[in-house]
This record gives sequence, C-alpha cells and structure tokens, in this order.
Amino acid sequence: METTLRGVGVSHGVAIGEVRHMGTAVLEPPAKQIPAEEAEREQGRARQAVEAVAADLIARGNLAGGEAQAVLEAQAMIAQDPELIADVDRRIAVGSTAERGIYDAFSHYRELLAGAGEYMAGRVADLDDVRNRIVARLLGVPMPGVPDSDEPYVLIARDLAPADTALLDPTLVLGFVTEEGGPTSHSAILARALGVPAVVALPGAGELAEGTVIAVDGSTGEIFVSPSAEKQAELEKQAEERKAALAASTGPGATSDGHKVPLLANVGGPADVPAAVEAGAEGVGLFRTEFLFLDDSQKAPSEEKQVEAYRQVLEAFPEGRVVVRVLDAGADKPLDFLTPADEPNPALGVRGLRTLLDHPEVLRTQLTALAKAAEGLPVYLEVMAPMVADRLDAKAFADACRAAGLRAKFGAMVEIPSAALRARSILQEVEFLSLGTNDLAQYTFAADRQVGAVSRLQDPWQPALLDLVSLSAEAARAEGKSCGVCGEAASDPVLACVLTGLGVTSLSMGAASIPYVRATLAKYTLAQCERAAAAARAADSADEARAAAQAVLSGE
Repeated sequence: METTLRGVGVSHGVAIGEVRHMGTAVLEPPAKQIPAEEAEREQGRARQAVEAVAADLIARGNLAGGEAQAVLEAQAMIAQDPELIADVDRRIAVGSTAERGIYDAFSHYRELLAGAGEYMAGRVADLDDVRNRIVARLLGVPMPGVPDSDEPYVLIARDLAPADTALLDPTLVLGFVTEEGGPTSHSAILARALGVPAVVALPGAGELAEGTVIAVDGSTGEIFVSPSAEKQAELEKQAEERKAALAASTGPGATSDGHKVPLLANVGGPADVPAAVEAGAEGVGLFRTEFLFLDDSQKAPSEEKQVEAYRQVLEAFPEGRVVVRVLDAGADKPLDFLTPADEPNPALGVRGLRTLLDHPEVLRTQLTALAKAAEGLPVYLEVMAPMVADRLDAKAFADACRAAGLRAKFGAMVEIPSAALRARSILQEVEFLSLGTNDLAQYTFAADRQVGAVSRLQDPWQPALLDLVSLSAEAARAEGKSCGVCGEAASDPVLACVLTGLGVTSLSMGAASIPYVRATLAKYTLAQCERAAAAARAADSADEARAAAQAVLSGE
C-alpha cells in the first residue's frame, strides 16, 4: 500500500528504486586490559591506523575535488589532532587496547563538542565517522560506507558522513534519504554538487525495509513508499518536464520581463571551476579560500601559492565577476595557528573577520596575493569579509584592503542579524553586501545547521529570515549598491524568485542548481516575484511562506 512521508528536500530531481541501508562499523570495541609491556606496540598500532585513515580521507578528497575536498581534509585534521592522539597514548599507557583507547578518547572529545553549543555539536557526526573508520581498521572489520550492489538503489542512512557522500557513484546511488541533517548540512551541499536527489531530516527513515521500492522527490521532500505504477509514471513525467525546461533555458539569469538577475557559482577552489563554466555561471559569487589553509593547519600558505590558486579561478571568468571571501577560520573550521583552543563556544567567539583582525599579517598576505593574482586580467574582482557585525568591522576590512593596494570592490557578508539591521551603516564603508543565509539563519534562530532536530528553524523560507534579507536589500537599494545572496537559499528555484522579489541583485549557488534557478526565474515577471515575496513575508511559518509564494506564482 502506497504511503507518503515528508522530510526536507535538499537536492532536486526524482529517484525511484529499491532501498539499501548504509553499512556501519562495529561501534564499541571490547574493554580489556593489556600488560604494560604491550603499551608501546598498541600505541604504534593506534598511530598507524590514524595515519592510514587520515591518508584515506585526503585521497578521497583529492578524487572528489571541490567542496568535498575541503570537507574531507578537515576530517583528516580531526583524525590527526595532537590533543586527541596524546589522550589515546595516555589511555593505552594505563592498559587500554589501541581500539579501546581510540574509542574512549574520541568519546570524551565527543562529549566536549556536544556540550560546546549547537554549532560545535553539529560536528559530532563527522567525529563519529572518523572514530568508526579508525576502530574498524584496528579491528579488521569493513569500513562504514555505502553498500555493495550491482543494481542501482536509493541509499538510506541515519546521516551521511562527507567521506561517504563525496564519492557516491550517481550511476548506482539514484538518490539518498537520511534521518538527520538539514538543508545546509555538508551532506546536502555535496548532494547538490553531485546532482543526486536527496531528502534529509526524515524521521523513521531507518525503518524502511531493505528492498522496498520508494520514490524520492528531492524538490518537495516527499518520499512515496511502494508507489503505484501510476504514481511512478506521474513522477517520471514531472522529472522529464523539468529536464526539458532546463535544456530550453540558456543565457544570463533574468525574469520573463527582462529584469536581470546574474546567476553566479559558489566554488571551493579551482577544481569547481569547470562545472561552473559548463552550467553557464556568469561569474563567481562566493569563492571560498579555506581550501588553501587546510593543507597545513600549523601555518598559512605562502603568498606565491595563494597567487597561483586565485589566478586559476580569475582566469576562468574573463569579463565576469568573481567575489572572493577572505579566510573564514574558526568554529567548525579551526586552524591551529589561528584559532583559540579554549573558547567555550567557538561559534560565538573569534571566527571569520575577527580572527583575521587578530592576525593582520595573514589578512595582509591574502589581500596582497589577490591583488597580484588579478593584475592584467579583464575580471571584475570583488573581495568580502565573513562575519561582519557592524560598521567598525566593515571599516577595518576596507582599510586593510586599501593598505594592501587591492584594486577591487570591498564588501561585507551579512551573516549576523546585527549586520542586516544596520546594513545601511555598514554600506558607508563597503560597496556591496552578500547574504550568507546559512549562518544568518543559524544565528537568527539559534539553530545549528547540522542538527536535524532544529532543521525547521534552518529552513531558509522562515519569514523572519526573509525579513532580514529584505532589510539588507532595501538598504543596498537606498545606497545605490548591490546585495547578493550566496547562501544555500539561492539554490531553491522558487525561493530564488522570492529573493528576487525582495530586491536581491544577484544569486550565487552550487553549479548544479544554476539551470534549475535560471529556468524557474524565466517563467515569472518581476512583479510576480515581488507579490510572491510579500505573500511569503506575511506568513507565520516556513511551510506557510513556501505555500503562499507558490500559490502566487502558480496564479491560484
């Protein structure tokens, strides 16, 4: 009998296939004491397993490239954390086996993260995955990961670690469904990059029986269990119609009456550029530079290395706009040489621009490298700072850009509610705003983007979030300046129309989402987008806002 479940759709498309469940490693090794003379050997075993797992994660990242590479390199850093290794050594020295020492040390660190505020608690899934991989290696059991199958299937998991998502084979994994996660979790971002339909935050997903046929609609978040032949045909027809609309839509982003909305790509490094160019991106709206700093957490990359990497991306968009975000370190992206080790709540501490202002030499080197990388290129370079809280922050960043001789537009990211509320003041110091809706939602609702239990508050359709977007866009319009969106909200085609109606001047997203957004924008006039935006803001919940906007756009 056909039943319908609803989660959070995070990656467009329809997948129909049999359920296969994610395999898990043995989670808890037996607790047994070893003689003192075996301690050194066990410590060696533990270190070898840690290094092997870290190397595997880095290798997976190199294969995957792009955003996945940065995420997996960050996981490798977790595995090699000196404090964790020292704790493992101590536990083995007093009688633990290598695998038990790893398990207990990671469990202790897990408790610290879980108690360090919602933001850090969201990293627990990544930590568990690293632990399970090391323990599995020591016990000689299969690694956690996707199941072996000769036939295509829909993957079901409690959550998907980045190491699993990054190397999914789209020819075998038709789509995936998770019990946890949110619309801006690592798994969701990587699913969009892969173009795999996905639904997250579906309670009870793990109870779906192996081999059951389900249909996953990654646009609506609906899961149809044991769908009838008629339902399957209907969904497949809808999917084909969407594909046809995508193929027919080309060129710059615009509404049906010609209002231009540049569609830009979010990139995590040179590896993401080909997909962005192929998707028809009109430039880069968010160039994340953290990938350069993850190779060595002990020191910043040289100016020469930075120049080379930046130039590769800038050269790919002649006459295009490339918006570079300077290093966003701290919170879930700690760097040993920059990030305080003893902050009680890193998400609310020294991160982003605050970190760079505390280490002006790192900011100066990055800005100088960007200036040199852009020399002689016909590109419109814009540089922005993350985590700007007020006008003082904006002025400090603009002053640093000028001091470095950077010939570019200087901008500020709006990720903190104070920046949206005082956007006009900030725009006295900088030339553009860029809304990071992921963090803006997180700080507005005190809801971590990785925690499935609060995913409804991370929904970018939340009317309070739309109010803050509107405030920022209105401030930019009053000052004659631009206000783009580079958060994951821009990748939702219907929400892209609403953002346009709110006055946002450009949209930046993962390359895979650009065709969907372009095709949807082209169906509606600017006036329709404005009416949909007003209807969404008048609602009292994300679901009501989404339904109200869709009703306006469909003419109901």
